[in-house]
Amino acid sequence: MTVPALLSAPAAPSPSSPVAASYARLAEVFPALRIAETAPGARLPHGVGWVGADELAAGGPALDAFLAWDEAQVLRDYGTRARPDVVASFGLHRYAWPACLLVTVPWFLERRVPRLPAREVAFQRAQSRLAVRIEEFACLPDDPAAVLPGARVVADEEALRAEVRASLAEHFEAVLDGFGPRLRRGRRALWGMATDEIVEGLWYIGGLLGEERRAMAQLDLLMPGTSKPYRPYAGAAGFRELAGSEGPDGRPHVTRSRATCCFFYTVRPEDTCLTCPRTCDAERVSRLATTD
Repeated sequence: MTVPALLSAPAAPSPSSPVAASYARLAEVFPALRIAETAPGARLPHGVGWVGADELAAGGPALDAFLAWDEAQVLRDYGTRARPDVVASFGLHRYAWPACLLVTVPWFLERRVPRLPAREVAFQRAQSRLAVRIEEFACLPDDPAAVLPGARVVADEEALRAEVRASLAEHFEAVLDGFGPRLRRGRRALWGMATDEIVEGLWYIGGLLGEERRAMAQLDLLMPGTSKPYRPYAGAAGFRELAGSEGPDGRPHVTRSRATCCFFYTVRPEDTCLTCPRTCDAERVSRLATTD
């Protein structure tokens, strides 16, 4: 799993929404990311350091400034310049990985799915902060939150999974419009990137929560891939046990192969992500053995 470089200390989300408890729990296990909720109808944070997801979706100066940070980071840390499409890939990852958690964590913990169009999210990357304005959410019929304003009750777990896919698709349909021309990839590859961020973000957080196996099972149902493709997504959760990689508990490590590559190898050829499609299983086993 690849985790973006996030900084800063936790801050308790506002208790004003049905997903506040989920965001608070996320802050407990992953204090590097802070999420604040803005009241319905109120303005999201703006100003120095903040960028709206809708601004990223529009491309132009806001996205230029956002990606300038990634370009400078690569030059500073690796002493080389990355291609523009690689810079855009890094920038999308660093936004999308935490943004996906806004939807997947409440679904995983409380079976509640906020609807978050791009206009309802803002990001402060230097401080690793997200701000959200939640005006609508989906839940199951037996959820006490079903009587709250903005609740939309759906029939069952599969219908709720459909809400997760729809919420994230609406958000990333816009965001990918902004990043797409910079990435120089086709739509299927772009949606493969989105699929990877959705899966690997919750997989990582599930591990921190002590519920990795449940997270994997839920993600396999959410993103089954070719066995039951859900457009516009491309790729599957695709978890599998890695033979010959038993951990301290005697169980094989779990892996997956990403639908897409972030092209980090173009910056540092000898270094690839553990779930990169370019990393063979033998290499994965070897690297995991050194970390156990």
